[in-house]
Amino acid sequence: MPQAASDCLFCRIVAGQIPAHRVHEDNTYLAFRDINPQAPTHVLIIPKTHIATLNDAEEDDNALLGGMLTLAARIARDEGCAEDGYRVVLNCNRSAGQSVFHIHAHVLGGRSLTWPPG
Repeated sequence: MPQAASDCLFCRIVAGQIPAHRVHEDNTYLAFRDINPQAPTHVLIIPKTHIATLNDAEEDDNALLGGMLTLAARIARDEGCAEDGYRVVLNCNRSAGQSVFHIHAHVLGGRSLTWPPG
């Protein structure tokens, strides 16, 4: 079951209670390196607002979600993998691989990525 914001690992990272290797932070988003990287570049982008899953997003969140994608492109450029290619992944719920129930995008690059993914 999705955790409440007060129990959320990513909310605790945003609050500075848990350390993370931050690569971007502004008033809306936090991006940090995944602790179990699946590619040379593996950065997670989270909104600072707690939304458990993509299923919980509302129409009012459209700009927030779109901003995650433009930030993903910026991070890929900054990480040097935009030209060769990168992948942006949002997992929704356990069967899709979501283990932290705070919406987040994975930016993966720096190596050839196969399809289908898993």
